[in-house]
Parts: sequence; C-alpha cells; structure tokens
Amino acid sequence: MTARTSTESARDIPEATVARLPVYLRALTTLSEAGTGTCSSEALAAAAGVNSAKLRKDLSYLGSYGTRGVGYDVDYLRYQIAREIGVTQDWPVVIVGIGNLGHALANYSGFRSRGFRTVALLDADPARHGEMVAGIEVQPFDDLESIVAEHGVAIGVIATPAVAAQAVADRMVACGITSILNFAAGVLSVPAGVDVRKVDLSVELQVLAYHEQRKAQGELA
Repeated sequence: MTARTSTESARDIPEATVARLPVYLRALTTLSEAGTGTCSSEALAAAAGVNSAKLRKDLSYLGSYGTRGVGYDVDYLRYQIAREIGVTQDWPVVIVGIGNLGHALANYSGFRSRGFRTVALLDADPARHGEMVAGIEVQPFDDLESIVAEHGVAIGVIATPAVAAQAVADRMVACGITSILNFAAGVLSVPAGVDVRKVDLSVELQVLAYHEQRKAQGELA
C-alpha cells in the first residue's frame, strides 16, 4: 500500500467523488465494527450501494490503498478517507434555529461520532433562551459573533424558517463562518469562498413520489 505523493495530494478530487467518500466511510465503519479486517472492492461497493468500478475510480484519487488478490485493509482505508474529508479532527459547529428540526439535529449522536462537536445552539426567540437541548443551553442569536470567535467555528447549520435563512447566513459569513449546512427552504446567496450544502427533505420526498407514480403507471400498463 502506498500513500499519495505531494503532487497527487494537490490534485482536485471531483465533487461527485467527494460526495461519495462519506458513504464509503460509513460502510467501512460498519465493516470494522463487525470485525471485518479486509474486504474486496466488490464487497465494499455493495456495502456502499455503488458499483465496484465507480468505487475503484473514486479511491484512485486518494492513492493506492488496495492490494491485488487481498483487497482493502478496512481500518487503514477508513482512516485515510476520514483524513481526506477532514473528520480525523474535531470540528466545532453552531446550530441556528431551535425549533423541531433544530432539536432533532442537536440530539443527533452521529455528529459527535463523525468528528463534529456542537458548541452552541442559537435562536432569536427569547422564549427559547435558557432551554436545555441535548445538554446544551439555547443562547440568543446575537451571541453568534462571540461564540464563533471563542470556538473558532467554521461550520454553521441553519434550521430556521425560510424567511430568516438569508439574514442568518449573512451574519454567519460576516463573522467568519465559511461552510453552511442549510435546512431552510430557498437558495442562499453567499460570497465566493463560502460553501453551502442544502438539505431539502420535501424535495427528496417529491422525488420518491415521482418514482412511486412511475411504478404505479407501470403496473397499470
């Protein structure tokens, strides 16, 4: 097994590959917890829900971590992918908007196990201030700047109503947050250098509804 050279490290990884790396990491974690020491590309691809050719292509951007006839060392590849996507370190995160969705996100144990530490829960509603959620006290949104400065926060989560999302994003960007996970409806406008990932549950459900409709039409044909 060989790690990447400095030239390879500098090479950009396609966005589609980056999006699949966490899926591979989750599959490897499951295999490791089940006591699997090595696995073939076919087995890993099946666990991740992709075809093996795509998986091998994706992993080629990281380096040569497989051994012909043996496969991948599960724990070693797991570490290399975790390092590549930056979750071998601890990332402080703030969540803004502590309604039902914000509560659910604050209580999600997967953040901590995957390298993300929620350092603050913020809400503009004074009625929520002082409320304890997942062991963290809800603070005023006006505390955002001081919290970001104190904890070195680079990642913010927006779980507010859509009408407030752009103003929240503007405040996040102004105080130094450069990556935003947005659960609010609508599209955020942010300057260059700020990354936004949008999670729209209604859109995902509509896609599923489309497929269900197609299935029903096929059964009737």
